[in-house]
Amino acid sequence: PPVNDQQAISPGERLIRVAGTLAPPILLIVSVLGSILAGITTPTEAAAVGAIGAVLIAGFRLCRKAETGPSTLPIIAAGLALIGLLALQGMFDLRLGRETVAGADQAAIWASFVLCALVAWGVTVSLLRLWPGNTLQGIMTQTVTITTMVFVIFIGATLFSLVFRALGGDETVSSFLESLPGGTVGAVIAVMAVMFLLGFFLDFIEIVFVVVPVVAPALLGMGLDPVWLGIMMAINLQTSFLTPPFGFALFYLRGVAPKSVKTAEIYRGVIPFVCIQVVALALLALFPGLATWLPSVLF
Repeated sequence: PPVNDQQAISPGERLIRVAGTLAPPILLIVSVLGSILAGITTPTEAAAVGAIGAVLIAGFRLCRKAETGPSTLPIIAAGLALIGLLALQGMFDLRLGRETVAGADQAAIWASFVLCALVAWGVTVSLLRLWPGNTLQGIMTQTVTITTMVFVIFIGATLFSLVFRALGGDETVSSFLESLPGGTVGAVIAVMAVMFLLGFFLDFIEIVFVVVPVVAPALLGMGLDPVWLGIMMAINLQTSFLTPPFGFALFYLRGVAPKSVKTAEIYRGVIPFVCIQVVALALLALFPGLATWLPSVLF
């Protein structure tokens, strides 16, 4: 919460406030992304961990603000249990359909049952706290809306890709990219330029589902590193958040900026940041190790 000018807050108290605010979401981010990088969970399972963690964080903050109501102890226990489950999954084999289970794995399985019960307890308390304020209903409505939109785009893009390939479109694209001046370098520059321009008018989801399946096979056929190419496309798509008129970040800033700040001023203000993105893209193109070194170490 904002601090009034009249409030005298010591640096230590300010640090405690900042840590208390940032620690839960940072821990959630580390749990979700760390579990994927460590091979503990798949991206889908990590998404479930993120959803449960977000519910626990929201319920904890509402319980802490309320003068009366349920205790935060079940939510804290659930958060610790969720971390414990990730740790057990990483250290032991928790599959139940095996004929023989080692003693340590058997103990870990029973411990995971207890931890799951604690997680269910904390999630139930959080949901009961979130329900009266209509917070949960709004979240579920937005989730269904976004998920439906993504799947409609995915189905349409899949049909488009199937028809496109059946008509020989992938071969045409591959031949076109190979005939460009500069060979592989010219093809990459052309694809990056097209994706950059499409980011002005299309959402990154449409570009990923429609454009990438068309151009990626042709570029990979030229011998490009898939990790490097994926990072190049991802950084390029980041510019779509800043480029008008469809940039998400521009709408976010418009929503919080005072009325004295004009939309045209916001559009002009993002130009240096778009240039920074382009410079980062150029550095990644010149030094591919920036994208490939860390994955080569982790995997």
